[in-house]
Amino acid sequence: MYYIVFDMEFNQGEIIQIGAYRLDEDFNILATFNRYIKPSIYKDIEPRITEMTGITTEQLDNEATFPEVYKDFISFTRGTDSVFCTWSMIDMKVLYRNAKHFQVDTNLLPNHFINIQPFASLHLNQSRKKLLGLEAVTIALDIPVKDVFHNALHDAYYTTMIFKKIYTSTMVPQKYDPNHKKDRPRQKKRVIDFDGLIKQFEKMYERDMSIEETDMIKLAFKMGYTHQFIKEDLPSD
Repeated sequence: MYYIVFDMEFNQGEIIQIGAYRLDEDFNILATFNRYIKPSIYKDIEPRITEMTGITTEQLDNEATFPEVYKDFISFTRGTDSVFCTWSMIDMKVLYRNAKHFQVDTNLLPNHFINIQPFASLHLNQSRKKLLGLEAVTIALDIPVKDVFHNALHDAYYTTMIFKKIYTSTMVPQKYDPNHKKDRPRQKKRVIDFDGLIKQFEKMYERDMSIEETDMIKLAFKMGYTHQFIKEDLPSD
């Protein structure tokens, strides 16, 4: 069994770089994987992505496409018995979405994973729901920062160092289900209490409201409730 610590960079959800480290069960680094990917969907890299990652459209022109790189990545993972290790769940989700889009076999991927991010929060005496950034945790754990962040290979390295430093037996691999959706509590439908509204007006005016007045109040309230006739209030000089 191997741990595959991986990270990705993507442009509008399309993967443009995969970086990974393969570890043995004693957390020794056995191999690295670093591949850039020529985009097929969004062929122009967004300026903000270039600014963050340094990856340009021109840089990817001569790279292999996702199916080609995916095949090599599968070989690198050494089979489904390996365990993926990631910083947050987004990389797992994006990997499976890209695999589905390009119609490659997801059954070849390791199907167990460890999301290191919440365990790092616990290690730093925070709630596991308070998810900390990779750079912040790297610095907090006194891990030397040798390379820039927002590069898939570099981020995979920092994730590996964090994993080795905070690992406990509670970090049990979970099975990943790409089709799993969280059950969201059904929100109760809110309705207008017109009876209570009319009674409030009758209380204010100390008399019964006529049918015409009642209809007018209901209409005015509906207009306000649906934000009709709302306009921006310009600040005065």
